[in-house]
This record gives sequence, C-alpha cells and structure tokens, in this order.
Amino acid sequence: MVKKGRIFSFFAILVAAAIILGFATKPIIHNVKLGLDLKGGFEVLYQVKPLKAGQKIDSETMSNAVAAISKRINVLGVSEPGISIENGNRIRVQLPGVTNEKRARELLSTTANLTFRDYKDKLMLDGGDLQPGKAKVAFDEMNRPLVTLQLKDSKKFADVTRKILNEAPNNVLVIWMDYGKGDSYEKEAAKENHKFISAPAVNNVLNTTDVQITGDFTVQEAKNLKDLLNSGSLPVRMDEIYSTSVGAQFGQDSMQQTLFAGALGVGVILLFMLLFYRLGGLIADITLAFYVYVVMAVFVGLQAVLTLPGIAALILGIGMAVDANIITLERIKDEIRSGKSIQSAYRAGNKRALPTVVDANLTTIIAAAVLFFIGNSAVKGFAVMLLISNVITFITSIYGARLLLGLLIRSRILDGKPGLFGVKRRDIREI
Repeated sequence: MVKKGRIFSFFAILVAAAIILGFATKPIIHNVKLGLDLKGGFEVLYQVKPLKAGQKIDSETMSNAVAAISKRINVLGVSEPGISIENGNRIRVQLPGVTNEKRARELLSTTANLTFRDYKDKLMLDGGDLQPGKAKVAFDEMNRPLVTLQLKDSKKFADVTRKILNEAPNNVLVIWMDYGKGDSYEKEAAKENHKFISAPAVNNVLNTTDVQITGDFTVQEAKNLKDLLNSGSLPVRMDEIYSTSVGAQFGQDSMQQTLFAGALGVGVILLFMLLFYRLGGLIADITLAFYVYVVMAVFVGLQAVLTLPGIAALILGIGMAVDANIITLERIKDEIRSGKSIQSAYRAGNKRALPTVVDANLTTIIAAAVLFFIGNSAVKGFAVMLLISNVITFITSIYGARLLLGLLIRSRILDGKPGLFGVKRRDIREI
C-alpha cells in the first residue's frame, strides 16, 4: 500500500528548498568577494626585516607593521584589501582594482622616516617632531607644488635654524626621506638625481611651527609625500620578494572561461547521473544543486575571497559529491540485482557504501588540511574551499540524498520498479 504522507513530505521538502534557494541566490551572488585573479589588481609579498640593529621581529612588531600598511592602503582608496602575515615574518598585501603599481609600492614599503639634518648629516629633527596628520599639499607663487608640515615645538625649530645659520656658508637644512647608513649630503649634492628631498638655505632664525618642503615635485609626487607623512612611519623594513599584477579584463576573461568550463562539466555530470541511475540520479542531481548553494553560502558567511583555485576546488568538490552518490547508488543496484526488494536493497546498499564514502572524504580532508597549514595564500584558498566542500558533501550528498530517496522508497511507490534505478529485470538473479 502506497503511503501518500511520505510522498507529500518528499515534495514539501523540494518546494521548501526551492524557495530557500530562490531567496538566497541574489544575496549570495552579490556578497561573493572576488580575488585578484578574477577581479584584477596587484599583489605583493614582503620580507619583514629590522629597521635598526637589535630590533626583534615579534608578533607585536608584525601587528604594528600591518596597522601602518592598512592605514596607507586607505590612502589608495582600495576596497576590500587583503593583508595577511605569513610564516611569522612575511606580509602579503592584495589590492583589488589597483592599476598604479608604482604608487602602491611607494606607499606600502617606504618607511616614511622623515629627518632634518645639517650638511654634515647630523640629525636635527625627525618625524617625531611633527604634528601627526597635518601634512598638506600647497602651491607657491609660481604654482609649483610643495608640502606643508606643522611642528610640535616652535622653540626647538628656532634652536635648530639658529645652529644651521651659524654653519654658513653651509647653512642648509637637508630634508631626507629614509636616510640610511652610508648616505651623505656631500655625495648626493654632486648628483643630478640626489636622494634627499631638498636642502633649503636657512638665512634667519625661524620661530614657527609651520614648515614647507619644496623640491622639484610633480603634483602626484607631492601628494604621495603628504600621504606617506600622514600615514606614519613603518616600524620595520620591508623587502619585496614577490609580486604579481592581473589586469581587470584578463581577470574577467579568466572568470568567464572558468565558469563556462565548470558549468559545462557540471552539466555533463548531471546528465550522466540521470541517464545511468534514473531516479537515483535525479535525486543526486537535486542534492548537488543544493550542495553548490550551501557551499557558496558558507564561503560568503566566512567572508572568504573567491579565486580561480577556489572555483577549481568547488568543482572538485562536486566531483567528490558525485562520487559519494555513485558509490551509494551502485551498491543499491548490486543489491537489487541480487534479488532483494527495493527497500532491502536501499538499506543494504547504504550500509555497504557509507564506510567507503567516509574513507574517501576523510583522506581528502586530511590532504586539504595539510595544504592549508603549509601552503601560501592561493593554496590556502584552494584548501579552505576543498575542506568546506567535503564537509558539506556529508550533509547534502549522503544524508540529503538518503532523506529524499528514503521517503520515496518507504512510501512503497517504487516497489517492483527496478528500472527506476537503472537495473534491467533480466539482470536480477532469482533467489
């Protein structure tokens, strides 16, 4: 006797799932964060080194460096940047949508240690004497760009200018950005492209907090200097060891090609399941669709960034989910061929398939975990998506498919219909 209640439950679950997916589609799509390889942008990996002798690169130092970099990225106007610490002494910076790599590099890695020195390179003032966040771009009477600063102590500046004035005829206040060991005003002054910013002459004592930095600036160079000074000094030195840039159009093309290939592959899989496993294949296809939605919802919920490796892991996860369904359905078909009833074959097939499915997914989870802990950012993204995919495979492809198929089988509507599972009557052995 057919149990109509179970059939009703089957269709009720499908309708409820369809409604949920319908409402979830738009929020999921609109909240997916795309990585550089899909959106385009600039990525750079820095090796962090001490700024001065005896400095230790510990977790606090790295956190301060990340905070300074984050402040500078705000200057670039980048939405959804990615900053991560790797291996304890490396910082990876991802800047989606950035096209001016030169400016990005200058803002990110320049330590922005501004110093004022005499002609003998003796330190007179440094960045600690400046009012934070007060640097501005202005223009002189010839409409040439310059940068204005505010000092904390006008009396200290008056003392400095008095000392410089007494050094005539070498009465210059040399302004340096990132003065390093071996730098010398005497050597640099002889060069056409000198390292120091400018060396204005001091002709009288200046008892003021307002300072102007003049030089052969373009407007953009003046703006960069202003931004660097306002963002503060980096507490470390950063050496670039790797960088990559992806054009926006190239990223879009990559995404379209990947999605097309993925959609084609998934379409072939769905058709294969339907042709070879009939009703079981249809149930598997339904759970696969739900699986994709759940994976993307979890991914968005974790605020993870979707990359090409992530899409590859998603498609690989679909293959794992299909594999779980195929193992289960093949076991059920074997039981039907042995002469068991549909209900008995369903119970025995599920029982035989579960250990195999668990082992297959467990080994993949272990491999993904290893990739996550020892891989770089792209590999980590692949590993995260693969881990999510495997966990959700248990929920959708095993328990979800079992729930739907079990409702139909226990309703007894499938009794005596082995063809709905892709089994021909002539292949069934008589008990």
